[in-house]
Amino acid sequence: MKMLTQKIMWQGLVLVLIVLTVFGVAMMGTVLGSKPKEVPVALVILDQPAELPTGETFAVGEMIREKLLSSPAMPFVWHVVDSEEKARDGLDKREYYGAMVIPANLSSGLLSLAAHSPIHPNVRIIANEGMNTQASMVVRQAMGQAMNMINGELLQQLLGQIGQQTGQIPIETAKALMTPVNVQEEVVHPPGVNNAAGNAPGLFTQIIWIGSMVTGVVLLLASQKAVAAGSRRWTVSALQAIGGLAIVGIASCFTIWMASSWYGMELANAGETWLFLWLAGSAFFLFQSSLLNWIGFRAIPLLVLLMFFSVPLLNMAPEFLSQTTRDWIYSWTPLRFAAGGLREVMYFGGLDAAHSVAGGFLVLLLSSGFKANQATDAAPNSVTGDTIK
Repeated sequence: MKMLTQKIMWQGLVLVLIVLTVFGVAMMGTVLGSKPKEVPVALVILDQPAELPTGETFAVGEMIREKLLSSPAMPFVWHVVDSEEKARDGLDKREYYGAMVIPANLSSGLLSLAAHSPIHPNVRIIANEGMNTQASMVVRQAMGQAMNMINGELLQQLLGQIGQQTGQIPIETAKALMTPVNVQEEVVHPPGVNNAAGNAPGLFTQIIWIGSMVTGVVLLLASQKAVAAGSRRWTVSALQAIGGLAIVGIASCFTIWMASSWYGMELANAGETWLFLWLAGSAFFLFQSSLLNWIGFRAIPLLVLLMFFSVPLLNMAPEFLSQTTRDWIYSWTPLRFAAGGLREVMYFGGLDAAHSVAGGFLVLLLSSGFKANQATDAAPNSVTGDTIK
């Protein structure tokens, strides 16, 4: 029973609850309960209204536009553009997670279903899978469900119109009316084979963050020994930065080679991927080493916590996160900038995202060389027992 009276036991219980709370918020708080909202998608209405025998206008494209834009159940922000080229340009620039293209012959094609040569118009749903696999799946599913409902409404409307004109509906016409509009799906910027369902950028970011942190700790220990041996702190810090950048470059190259050779990851441009991963890893290393140089090994728990809070966000679209998570974590964590840049390089091509912030961290690292170190740089004056009378 004396065990239960030990204060450290109850303090340990409180510590366990605190740790579980912190890591529970980090690992579950940003993921559980997430749902899409205000996902930007493009809508292209090319349909030209057709004229009915009664003289009225049959404008299915405008009807679809009104239904989609007024539906509160769809988690989208629709951006209406006037051409498919503009929509595809927005997909390439990562402005939209998907697009719906309504063809020019939609209305006339639907009216032809009652003729001898029916034309089934095709509505295209384009998913921008490279931006986020989860979001592109939501786009395909939600748009597909919307078109199924619209198909049902069009069926009823066309049956009524044809029935009024002919009094009866031939079997062939009825078969053609079962699916008035064909829905075609298209994927742009696919991640490729063995890319962890499009989550490879997040995996690379985690790996290079850990590798950069280990590099920073090893070089910090080496620099401390060098300073203790009499080397100038500023020179040691400069060599620490150069050595770290070289090691991170080698580690980045090895990571890309390992993913491609060992696990068969398909990379559209391995050279650009390695270059950006090196830049991101260099920024991580300089940031981590700056903290390590200024506050010592007490920085390690902070860096570990930062990683745990950031990892669940790396493979999620920001539109799926709560506003609190977006404002307090996603908006500033350095890991998500690296993951987003890698996603652009790997799935969209180009190095537009390579606006490295490493320069600022390099200044911090080099400036740490001027930090006063009383233990090594300045020996204390000896004090004797004599006093001045």
